[in-house]
Amino acid sequence: MTGVAEVQLVYHNKVKTSDRHTIRTAKDAYQLLLEHWNKDTIELAEEFKVILMNTRSSVLGIYNLSKGGISGTIADPRLVYIAALRAAASSIILAHNHPSGEVIPSKADEALTQKIKAGAALLDIRLSDHLIISPETYFSFANEGLL
Repeated sequence: MTGVAEVQLVYHNKVKTSDRHTIRTAKDAYQLLLEHWNKDTIELAEEFKVILMNTRSSVLGIYNLSKGGISGTIADPRLVYIAALRAAASSIILAHNHPSGEVIPSKADEALTQKIKAGAALLDIRLSDHLIISPETYFSFANEGLL
């Protein structure tokens, strides 16, 4: 007899609906991210996070996807989709920091954004934005017409 692993999809949200943060603008998302980013490492190592939201743009959670080095981190699109599906998210916001403080996206940032957007669309999940952040400012793909 062969073994078969059990797969469970579980999401626990202990935040009351009325207490959830709502994101209406890129600035709202940026401010929320700064509250949840480690201030001691934001200028040291690149990290990638995903804000998971429902149909009303209320935040279901923030998924810490990866932490890398000074000049990059791995953002596996499959892990983005797994997190979004587990939380039953209707939309997501991608976010990562540039330790240098320069928030202009690289070609790799642009390509990854389009790749994740295309895959999310197949799952009926809207990519609302991708923010590149620093302690002082941010770049919004949505605000710049890059989504």
